Amino acid sequence: MLTGAGISAESGVPTFRGPGGLWKSFKSEDLATPGAFARDPKLVWEWYEWRRTLLAKVEPNAGHRALASLEDSSPDFSLVTQNVDGLHERSGSRRVTSIHGSIWRVRCTGCGAESTDDRVPLPKLPPLCGCGALVRPGVVWFGEPLPRKAWAEAERAVSNCDLLLVIGTSAQVYPAASLIPMAAQAGARVIEINLEETPLSGITSLSLRGKAGDILPQLIS
Repeated sequence: MLTGAGISAESGVPTFRGPGGLWKSFKSEDLATPGAFARDPKLVWEWYEWRRTLLAKVEPNAGHRALASLEDSSPDFSLVTQNVDGLHERSGSRRVTSIHGSIWRVRCTGCGAESTDDRVPLPKLPPLCGCGALVRPGVVWFGEPLPRKAWAEAERAVSNCDLLLVIGTSAQVYPAASLIPMAAQAGARVIEINLEETPLSGITSLSLRGKAGDILPQLIS
């Protein structure tokens, strides 16, 4: 399974590239960078605090729950997600590879210590580590490489699968989108579930138009 922002949008999470992509007078692409954090860590953290507050109020939808159910009955199940919201884990999925990190993880810019912090709101912005250094969100920003271990797991999963479900992803964000042709070239059947056509719809075996929350429960039952 490869999931993108579309599956979480059905829970009310604004999509990264959709009309909810503006915050104050800033574009999300201008805040999710190492340079933005270096210039104004408090501003960047205010944006992430806003996102964390929104996410704390939403729940996994039928699409998330269907994938969690499929995992329970499929020993070879693997879920790769571009999403940082943690909704797959909250729905019960356990074998999740988050190639863009998690908004609920934090990492010290000094000592490198990493942990989960799901407090909303955080007691101080920007947060500080016990060592005194700034703490940053545990997500992948523009201009940063994907986590090496997570990406290796994702490549291994799609290179060895018989079926790849591509769910709610725009197929425009690389290198994540490269997993789709990688699976097709390895001989896997690729099924896309999306509201609209994507740049990689043409290489799929089947494209299903609609909401993941409507289609997945029927597909998996």
